[in-house]
Amino acid sequence: MRTIDRLLPCLALFLAIAAVPVPPARAAETCPFISAKELASAMPALKWSLISNQDGRGCIYQGGRGDTMMLTVFRNPDKDRARELYATFVKTLGERMPLNPVAGIGDEGQGGTSAAGAERQEASVVALSGDTILQISVYPIGRRADDALLGPITDAARVAIANVSKSSERFGNCEWLTAADADGFLDKSTLTVQRTGAGSCMMFDREANTMTVAVIATSRDTAIGMMKRAGPCKHVAIQELGSEAFGEHSCTKGNGNAVNIYVWKNGRQASILFAPVKPHPESGSVERLKAVAGRVYGKL
Repeated sequence: MRTIDRLLPCLALFLAIAAVPVPPARAAETCPFISAKELASAMPALKWSLISNQDGRGCIYQGGRGDTMMLTVFRNPDKDRARELYATFVKTLGERMPLNPVAGIGDEGQGGTSAAGAERQEASVVALSGDTILQISVYPIGRRADDALLGPITDAARVAIANVSKSSERFGNCEWLTAADADGFLDKSTLTVQRTGAGSCMMFDREANTMTVAVIATSRDTAIGMMKRAGPCKHVAIQELGSEAFGEHSCTKGNGNAVNIYVWKNGRQASILFAPVKPHPESGSVERLKAVAGRVYGKL
């Protein structure tokens, strides 16, 4: 199996996280890929409210009827990798609906709608532009996803594709991780370092073993509450990184090979995750990952 196929579950996880309901956005928040005016012009029959700007990786909208629209941008290290991922996206989308080429969107694009009897109605457009992939999907409530919906989505995609360079994702650097941190965890000869947003980045190798760091603003009480929560993973306190620091390992749900360390300082909590695809010398080991977590802790 190719690396890109192994990483697709990670991409699906990001989308699942993004789909979690979030509080209404502040009035000042905008989507970097398409303005409210441009969106209204492309989709005049639908009224959308921006509920989340996913830090330059996409935007989530809610419609007056309860519909959901997700605009997602995937940047890649180079054009070859983007084309490979685009082909996989098209194949996966084609398993859910018949697709047809759409003109005037980047280098190439495909769009379609789900069958009338599909349990979840969906209209989607996926497009390739250089090293970037754009996907816009609408999930209507109580009605068909038909060509009358696909047309406006396509018009919105034509506008958004011109702005994909505004994505905050970039490759080759990370404010929290360095290539040296991968030593002993990832194959450094096939290493890719990717910044996935403000405060978050990941590194992965050809086998799709992955190390990530995500930093969020949170209270000390919330961090301590997470440490005490019951769940499918074993917990271990890491006092040398603060009284709020702990590790999770040997999870009975999800990736049982993974280990995750949480540290908190100055109102911010960092999650440092090592997730090998299959059993690995460092599977479930908190001890080695503590060195990486310690460097992240020092930057908080």
